[in-house]
Amino acid sequence: MSDTLARSSGPTYDEILDADTHPVNPVLRLAGVDDIGPVTIPASRYTSQAVFDAEVEHLWKRSWQMACREEHIPNVGDAYVYDVVGLSILVLRVTPTRIKAYWNACLHRGRALATEPGPVGDVIRCAFHGLEWHHDGTLAQLTTSWDFPHVQADQFCLPEVKVGTWEGWVFVNPDPEARPFEEHLGTLPEHFAKWAPGNKYVSAHVGKVLPVNWKVAQEAFMEAMHVIATHPQIMASIGDANTRYDAFGPFSRAISAGAVASPHLTWTPTEQQIFDSLTDRRLDADPVAAVPEGMTARAFAAAGGRARKRRTVPDIDTYCDAEMVDSIYYTLYPNFHPWGAFNRINYRFRPVGRQVDRCLMECIYTDDFAGERPPPAPYVELGLDAEWVDAVPELGLLARVFQQDTLNLPAVQQGLEAMAARGGSLTLTRYQELKVRHFHHLWEQQLPAGG
Repeated sequence: MSDTLARSSGPTYDEILDADTHPVNPVLRLAGVDDIGPVTIPASRYTSQAVFDAEVEHLWKRSWQMACREEHIPNVGDAYVYDVVGLSILVLRVTPTRIKAYWNACLHRGRALATEPGPVGDVIRCAFHGLEWHHDGTLAQLTTSWDFPHVQADQFCLPEVKVGTWEGWVFVNPDPEARPFEEHLGTLPEHFAKWAPGNKYVSAHVGKVLPVNWKVAQEAFMEAMHVIATHPQIMASIGDANTRYDAFGPFSRAISAGAVASPHLTWTPTEQQIFDSLTDRRLDADPVAAVPEGMTARAFAAAGGRARKRRTVPDIDTYCDAEMVDSIYYTLYPNFHPWGAFNRINYRFRPVGRQVDRCLMECIYTDDFAGERPPPAPYVELGLDAEWVDAVPELGLLARVFQQDTLNLPAVQQGLEAMAARGGSLTLTRYQELKVRHFHHLWEQQLPAGG
């Protein structure tokens, strides 16, 4: 950690870990790079159509992107459609153990081969003129083949898109010259090895269209600095200003301690007040409970979490307090945000079509289960005029927190337009916005002349 960078008052995250009642997962103590990326960013990076068009060519067409979960395509012949910036990719389970992806377009007249997820049948069939391809992409049926004398059947195969899988997540990359998927992940599998998200299931999946650039949306979820103004009601139970931030090559991480008071508070909450604040915002906490005398709210909340998880996680006693109560949130470039330990949240952000000021934010909950894996929850999409609170049945209390988060965003986009008009730039903090800086460090490596 750089000696030159200032830190918030209050305990460091390592000092909070030192008080854990269980042996701490070594992953939580890993130290990555803590000072990387620009501290000023041109506002036009979020508003310029020319910059957006450059992203289409140099980022979206050349990056590994999470497309779906393996459980979305559990059986041979099951397909999932991933769309981004006008690109459409068909992800297909070809064998019980193999997944392939193709450009989602018929080679005859270009009709999308699939428009929604589900089984394609024994062959991939174009609904327009009936041309068919086998699951492995080779031609099965050329309608009125006598009229295609110029087509060589063995060469008329569906063009493939590169595929990678990690812990139940399926990734695609439109670039045929893409770097290996393992390089894209870096050491991320080591961080998640114990948490095994591949053994979870999709318990909720909600998307919301937002009137902002996709980077504006995802950067709102990369730091805890906004808690003091955006979520003041949770300050009694989150270590916002003493959040730990690190970058590890292709991904970054933040860890905000739960069931500890914010260093910003000018008063000292009791352990009961800390616990009550935590239960007001968490989905899995005891609604009414008294913190035993001599016990911290953090240890009490962790003990309650272990009790609830014991049926689905037999080795639950090997998990430390931090894994039970802390917010551990990663960003895998460019747009996937999986959370660690027992946090159920996973975010994905992508543009809507080719509009510089429209994006889709998705929240995917993954949960533990006992016995047979439940089917993935159906996808629910909220339009531009809907609100996150409309998804309380799917997302619970966190829908209200997302509502607070996204209320800021249209005003952010408006302000960026004004800044860009005069050639202005954003000024970032050195440490608390490390994840944002790290993202732009990687972004600038992909975009010619930094966009």
